Amino acid sequence: MPRIQIDLPENFAFSTEITLYLSHMNYAGHLDNAALLAVVSETRARFFQSLGYTELDVEGLGIVIADAALQYKSEAFHGEVMVVQMTARDFGSKGCDLLWCMREKSSQREVARGKTGIVFYDYGVRKVAAVPENFRARAAS
Repeated sequence: MPRIQIDLPENFAFSTEITLYLSHMNYAGHLDNAALLAVVSETRARFFQSLGYTELDVEGLGIVIADAALQYKSEAFHGEVMVVQMTARDFGSKGCDLLWCMREKSSQREVARGKTGIVFYDYGVRKVAAVPENFRARAAS
């Protein structure tokens, strides 16, 4: 079975640090796969905040997660500080991909990488909407 391969851009628009807590660990003592997605979700919220938005208000629209893919590169452990980078790429008419990379801060060891596909959504009429031009212009810079 072929494995997922995710190519990352050379530059990311956003970076944040997140310390891994005991609750992020699984029974084997390393970062749990579900917790990894929670860390990525926190990064996404911070990315939107850095642009002056929330996930429920991007120029009056919300976002919906359409798909997600990730690749593990190494283990991560309780107490380690992760540097998670994110940027928007591959814009379509209704959404884009948020590409991300997670590295351990002190060693720069890559822990995981991935992409989250988002679409913009008008919760008032419960329909998919066009990507706001201001978001498109600001998110990939």
